[in-house]
Amino acid sequence: MRPRSARVLAPVLCSLVVASGCREPAPKDATPAPSSEGGGGSPFSPLAGMFASKLDEPGPYEAPRASADYAEGTPAHGVVAWDGAVSEVAGMSLFGGASTPLRDLVAQLDTAASDANTTGLVIRFGDLAIDLVAAEELRRALADFRSGGKPAWCHAERLTDTTYHVATACSRVGLAPLGELAITGPAATPIHVKGLLDRVGVTADFLHVGAFKGAAEPITRDAPSPEMLETLGAIVERRWASQLDAIGAARGLDHAGAVAAVDRGLFVGDDAIAAKLVDEVATWESFRDHASAGQPWRVLRRGGKLADFATLQRFLGLLPPVRPSEPHVAIVYAVGNIVDGSGSGLLGAREEIASHTLVAALSAVAADEAVKAVVLRVDSGGGSALASEQIWHAAKALGERKPLVVSMGSAAASGGYYISAPAARIFAGADTLTGSIGVVGGKLVFGDALAKLGVNTFEVHRGERALMWSSMKPWTDAERTTVESMMRATYDTFVARVAEGRKLDRAAVEAIAQGRVWTGADAKARGLVDAIGTLDDAVADAETKGGVAPGTPLEIYPPEPTLRDILAGFGQVQGNVRGDALVDPAALLLLDPRTRAGLQGILSTLVALRSARIWAVSPALWWRW
Repeated sequence: MRPRSARVLAPVLCSLVVASGCREPAPKDATPAPSSEGGGGSPFSPLAGMFASKLDEPGPYEAPRASADYAEGTPAHGVVAWDGAVSEVAGMSLFGGASTPLRDLVAQLDTAASDANTTGLVIRFGDLAIDLVAAEELRRALADFRSGGKPAWCHAERLTDTTYHVATACSRVGLAPLGELAITGPAATPIHVKGLLDRVGVTADFLHVGAFKGAAEPITRDAPSPEMLETLGAIVERRWASQLDAIGAARGLDHAGAVAAVDRGLFVGDDAIAAKLVDEVATWESFRDHASAGQPWRVLRRGGKLADFATLQRFLGLLPPVRPSEPHVAIVYAVGNIVDGSGSGLLGAREEIASHTLVAALSAVAADEAVKAVVLRVDSGGGSALASEQIWHAAKALGERKPLVVSMGSAAASGGYYISAPAARIFAGADTLTGSIGVVGGKLVFGDALAKLGVNTFEVHRGERALMWSSMKPWTDAERTTVESMMRATYDTFVARVAEGRKLDRAAVEAIAQGRVWTGADAKARGLVDAIGTLDDAVADAETKGGVAPGTPLEIYPPEPTLRDILAGFGQVQGNVRGDALVDPAALLLLDPRTRAGLQGILSTLVALRSARIWAVSPALWWRW
């Protein structure tokens, strides 16, 4: 039954948009209202559409959305802006996400490529925050766009390692006057906070199974172990090779020339032209007009106009989620830390992998006869081993009913690899962080820290293990043996799951496990990954396996949130504690972005996994590049 709050708020929100056109949500058993997208009747009046269309127009002091000579429905260059954070799924707020899904940008290129009236693209790079794996997928999509014979000119005021990686696929690259090109090369910056814990009297009592399992090193060691340095070195080398290959191929530089360019690092304006890294220095407006070469141009916008109320209707519960009725492929996103239970429910599915929530989604698509194959898109450094095991069972059951293909994003390591193991085929980026087959467990001990503050604690208990998980004192030798035995059993199960899914014997898995993090390229060489490819490659493979015609509409999980999801998530979201809330925000602002992000990652992970006994978690959660 629809929550009472949703029944009350829906008409209120409708009245805020256009009172004359709204109606209250239909009862649960009523036939869904037809979508205006499909040509059916809309519950909103024509006056509402006219009003919203007017709101959609640019103001008198805003940049125009088309050249003066553009006429609707005629050939023109498309102008797009790529700005802000790029994520796997959109960030969530009441009035829209703060990030853009990678798939939206790829879809924008696909649409422009198939539109006969779009004769080329002029792309304006803003402050695009994108990781290397996503940048490579977007670079591939841009190259595919150009392969159809249409040009793609790109302009920026500032380009960094990852944004320039995307721009290497452009037909021509322009930089604003005094614009900056900063390609400094890959670097790993592990953050170790053990010294801080020692200073305040907190002991990190942790164990790990696997020689390379370094997830707890930031809180148990003052510096990276030799094994960690070996792992980091291999990852940096792989990313260095990807960067040099892209620059060299796109800009006509040999290996030495590409190395020299990155070693110099910073170029301003004409210096970038002299180094053969960009083609033109010009303002955005003059670059755009040069790119269109006298042809009309128009801004291509992602998503519908305000006049299209279908999204609002679905938000209010007046329309069901968009789900294809014909045989199709479903993409299920698994993004963020893996946590036990329901987490923040459907609303939180964009930022965390909660076992109960994802298991329910996998079970639903497994039972849906219209879903002929599933792509599980994983972007996670892992988390709770218990939750990973529950998700593994659901993924395995799904794979027994229909093809299951995994596409790995920036990271699919430890628990992220655990839940990927049942797939019939695994795709990863060359620079994806994966593997990390191992477990770690422990507790933070605050007894000494409290004693320094004058807080005394006392023990009254029965049972030899009654205080085993107490945060007041470290484990005894007997307790440590018990925990280590439990962790060994979890590790053995993890290895067995991988051996079963990858059709390898245990010895072969053991040789590449031990908690070692591999790049996608190295994982493919060791049988942990089947192919280097993008999400689109995985979808194409799933379509073939499921007998689905290419280009058939996809089902996406998590769907766009509804008012019901937001209301249901209020209590859970309020109950969550951010790890960076443990540190004075002013102090964090003093740190450089990499260090700040690393520290926030450590703290957030510790908070998110505070109830987990054993972690299948990778250092990839808090490494920053």
